[in-house]
Amino acid sequence: MKAMWKRGSATASEVVELFSRGTKDWKDSTVRTILRILERKGYLRQTRDGRALVYTVVIDEAQARRGVVRDLIARFFDDSPERLVLNVLEHEDLDRAELARLKRLVQGKDKP
Repeated sequence: MKAMWKRGSATASEVVELFSRGTKDWKDSTVRTILRILERKGYLRQTRDGRALVYTVVIDEAQARRGVVRDLIARFFDDSPERLVLNVLEHEDLDRAELARLKRLVQGKDKP
């Protein structure tokens, strides 16, 4: 999705080409499968341009992040945002600055 958010829209071939510049060699069929899954989940929309399928971003990164977090909370934390936050606080190494910022957010003294 990060590649799609940067471009806005692309064909599967363009995405394969983009990924081939990285360290991992992506197969065309793998990229097409991922694009179809992202379309089915509502992240992308598919249109035809001649013979090519063009995938266009439907939701922005912030919307996607909120949706993923809601799904994570529902699946693993019994629909409890508190359980998610407690899990992060108990199991992740947060430095003092991060903890101080979280405290300010909870107190309403800072903006996300």
